[in-house]
Amino acid sequence: MKSIYSLSLADWVQFIEEHGYKAYRATQIWEWLYQHHVSDVEAMTNLSKEIRQLIAENFTFNPLEIQIVQQAEDQTTKFLFKLQDQNMIETVLMYHHYGISVCVTTQIGCNIGCKFCASGLIPKQRDLEAGEIVAQVMFIQRYLDEHQPGAKVSHLVVMGIGEPFDNYDNVMQFLRIVNHDKGLAIGARHITVSTSGLAPKIRQFAREGIQVNLAVSLHAPNNEVRSYLMRINNKYPMEELFDAIYEYIDLTNRRVTFEYIMIDGVNDQVHHAEELVALLKPIAKLAYVNLIPYNPVVENPFERSPQDHIDQFFDTLMKGGINCVVRKEHGTDIEAACGQLRSQYLKRQKEAGPANNRRQRVNRRQAIKAKRQVSHS
Repeated sequence: MKSIYSLSLADWVQFIEEHGYKAYRATQIWEWLYQHHVSDVEAMTNLSKEIRQLIAENFTFNPLEIQIVQQAEDQTTKFLFKLQDQNMIETVLMYHHYGISVCVTTQIGCNIGCKFCASGLIPKQRDLEAGEIVAQVMFIQRYLDEHQPGAKVSHLVVMGIGEPFDNYDNVMQFLRIVNHDKGLAIGARHITVSTSGLAPKIRQFAREGIQVNLAVSLHAPNNEVRSYLMRINNKYPMEELFDAIYEYIDLTNRRVTFEYIMIDGVNDQVHHAEELVALLKPIAKLAYVNLIPYNPVVENPFERSPQDHIDQFFDTLMKGGINCVVRKEHGTDIEAACGQLRSQYLKRQKEAGPANNRRQRVNRRQAIKAKRQVSHS
């Protein structure tokens, strides 16, 4: 059944009118969903019984079933959800000085295959529908309603499991739903979409007329290092990637954030920083580098850069005229790397499989035996 969050307001108007009702009913539904955060159609009290029944027959409110909640000392909270098809996704709630942020997932698994990333440990199964992405935000908003009344999700980052631009249409539908001024009304400038470098989609995104922020997972200053870390660079090498970035900047005049994970001995030397300065110099006024201390993943061979390497890298960029920051870490005391909670959960489930099967067989035998004893007494 389709998620109730899959429809834009215009889609709702079309749906309602096609079933013989007036368009304003769509606005009422939209307000119940995104302003009152209801999770049950029966709570939509200004709708007729017939309209509520129509909604119930065509849509599901809860495509997500919570499996695990992990909270770090800094209150960063990671959620593992099960979808209706039994697949798992992760969503992260983070607290910043500027507001409350949610990091959403856009795909089940990932085919980009970055060597350092936990998300790519499990290949892509499918794209998420727009409603499954919106549902992540709504679940966390209701979580806040329950635990911190009055708190609102103010910022979104589309940086969870998957490559957002590999699920382009659903991600754009998601953005327009959460940005709509009659809905959650999260400002476009408070939303960031991250891509590993799908150059054609960056060009397409530049023409959407939307002020959502763009982040590019760069992680290297040259083709050799980037191709080693990110196989997407073999398809869209840095020359093609930066042609698309230049076009994006020319069309939008908007800043681009470059994500750069600091990995010991791979991309964190001073000469790498100097190369990065030269690479970004032509767009220095609209380039911003986010240096990210690496969260080690057990299955991957990399280690975090020492602090002195990070400091030297930062200083080199700043002296070269490139604005940058070292990202504040969130959730370091939980399975913080993107995709890590999901992959570890699935690994534990697989390892426990035989034991679980044995327990289930024993339980079934005991239940049958108990039933027979009752029937004979």
